[in-house]
Amino acid sequence: MHFTKMHGLGNDFVIINGFKEKLTEDISALAKAVCHRQLGIGADGLLILSQSTEADANFDIYNADGSRAEMCGNGIRCAAIFAKKEGISNKSVVPFATLAGLVKAQIVDEANNLVKVDMGRPKLATKDIPAAVEAPMIVNVPIIVGHKAYNLTLVSMGNPHCVLFVEDVLNYPVTTLGPQIETHDIFPAKTNVEFVQPLGRNKIRMRVWERGCGETLACGTGACAATVAAVLNGFCPKGEDVEVVLTHGSLIINWHEDNSITMIGPAATVFQGDYDPEDFR
Repeated sequence: MHFTKMHGLGNDFVIINGFKEKLTEDISALAKAVCHRQLGIGADGLLILSQSTEADANFDIYNADGSRAEMCGNGIRCAAIFAKKEGISNKSVVPFATLAGLVKAQIVDEANNLVKVDMGRPKLATKDIPAAVEAPMIVNVPIIVGHKAYNLTLVSMGNPHCVLFVEDVLNYPVTTLGPQIETHDIFPAKTNVEFVQPLGRNKIRMRVWERGCGETLACGTGACAATVAAVLNGFCPKGEDVEVVLTHGSLIINWHEDNSITMIGPAATVFQGDYDPEDFR
């Protein structure tokens, strides 16, 4: 099975051209095997592009633990670069069919592999997160986690996100609190958790605990959710570019006045190779 290893600001993926490669029926097991950092190729997720009846390709993303995700912002940028190199699409704006709906990506700077993605519109209703609470939406609402209350803001970008604002994100106990919030009883499908430090009118710093992966170096949908939460909590203005600072660079997010969200960021190819599951048993 031929694969390409790519990353978006350190959030890394094993990408398979499903138009050419024959895949095992148990994709979940394959994802766990190839994503294993010591026994496999190593990645945060397995990304497969395949034939679609409604877009240029189906975009299927599996987390490192084998669970399936609805969407992935960093993965979409990688997919746009991959689709062009593989001849899957020659369009200037490439539509992908995801579990979260149709997502369109455009390579805006080919020399620097910068991709702009129309991320759709955020959903704030708790039923859409989903979150098992009686309130219609959660914006800066205290929720008990363990024995302490944390003010949380919930956003869906086609996948669930929980945003927590902190004063010093670099020294915050993300790996301790992240899994507690991810698996909290109010999240029937679990949740991604963004820890966000406001840095100014148009700038925030983020660390993320991803559902099914643990802490990752970047999260595109998480950056969008963090920007929405920053606007709702009065830290950033709506309709302006917001720089979301991550470990290995920044994403530019804009929650436009019409409620649509755009994301601009890089994608990079690391290496290519051939993987035989039999070699890793």
